[in-house]
Amino acid sequence: MLGGRYGKRVVVLAGQGNNGADGKAAASSPPARGVHVTVFDAPFPPALPPSDLVIDAAYGTGFRGEFHAPDPNGAPVLAVDIPSGVDGLTGHAGAGVLPADRTVTFAAYKPGLLFPPGSVLAGEIEVADIGLPTPSYAHLVEAVDVAGWLPYRTADSHKWRTATWIVAGSATMPGAARLAASAAQRTGSGMVRHSAPGVGHDPMLPTEVVTKLLPQTGWAREVLDDLDRFHSVVIGPGLGRADTTAASVRDVVTRCPLPMVVDADGLFALAWSSEGAASVLRARTAQTVLTPHDGEYSLLMGSRVGSDRVVAARRLADQTRSVVLLKGAATVVAAPNGGVLVVDTGDERLATAGTGDVLSGIVGSLLAQGMDAWPAAAAGAWIHGMAARRGPERGLVASDLPPLIPAVLADLDLLAD
Repeated sequence: MLGGRYGKRVVVLAGQGNNGADGKAAASSPPARGVHVTVFDAPFPPALPPSDLVIDAAYGTGFRGEFHAPDPNGAPVLAVDIPSGVDGLTGHAGAGVLPADRTVTFAAYKPGLLFPPGSVLAGEIEVADIGLPTPSYAHLVEAVDVAGWLPYRTADSHKWRTATWIVAGSATMPGAARLAASAAQRTGSGMVRHSAPGVGHDPMLPTEVVTKLLPQTGWAREVLDDLDRFHSVVIGPGLGRADTTAASVRDVVTRCPLPMVVDADGLFALAWSSEGAASVLRARTAQTVLTPHDGEYSLLMGSRVGSDRVVAARRLADQTRSVVLLKGAATVVAAPNGGVLVVDTGDERLATAGTGDVLSGIVGSLLAQGMDAWPAAAAGAWIHGMAARRGPERGLVASDLPPLIPAVLADLDLLAD
């Protein structure tokens, strides 16, 4: 970061705790290499003298309150463990935090480095192994994890072994079904059936998708009686929120013996059940993935997500005995047993209509291929985010994503080899 050594100037902000001690330790070696180091103890001046690098070791992960950093006078900033003033658990930060160009964090990622604004304020992050044991609070999903989880087709495979049924869409929202079905195909479902209650065949569906017509109301029995050859169900995107629709959704969710993704209007149907979402979901015999955004989470739980997204996802997973994929800038995937996976591949390109429908199709396909719900949800979120990264910086729309999925899978195949 200095671009050299001799004659360079480094300023260290050293607080009173362990983070400050780390900063002083960092200040001890550069002078032997011809670097001039100035250490400022708290309280810090409003502005720092001109330098080639500022090391922010003012406060660490346990800091609470507001930190108003001094002006770095244009110098690049290296943060020790976490930018001072960023909450180590939630990523929350006040207005006075000094944005870092790079952060060297010790032993493992801190949650506050993965959730905004902490993830933005940290800059480029490097994890330094200092020999400390790391508690299993959560695991950041990486490419090697996904490559190890993905199933592969055997020589005797046929289309029905990975069949997915997508119950989605309506006369006013046909696009949701198209996106989910296309994503399921591109992720590996050999057969995709689509049903939109009360709607005839949609000519805009992918060519290979098979349509099964369902009546406008009372369609649960027709779905439940025809599941023999399928291996997963995706239900909810674009279905609408009519009382009769919600009743059929709850009936299918309760009695379907297959792994299932419940999204969008499916989540609404569960939330507005007189018995409550938890009682419906706990009655299921197969694995379930719920994919709420913050608003849908509030409907299901009756309370906001709050500042700690890991705790929030765990709470919903425990109550519903389901895998919860809590969507956000960093997606949290919580298992009923308390396990947590965090996915950070997504970015602002996914903040557009329909991308959640694509995600549901991806996860539904992975379930149909035999993956357990927890890694399937996390792998789906990771693939979803990486597909978006292959798209344009501006102007990405949800229908751009499914054609990008096979290239992401091909990269994972190379990694697995």
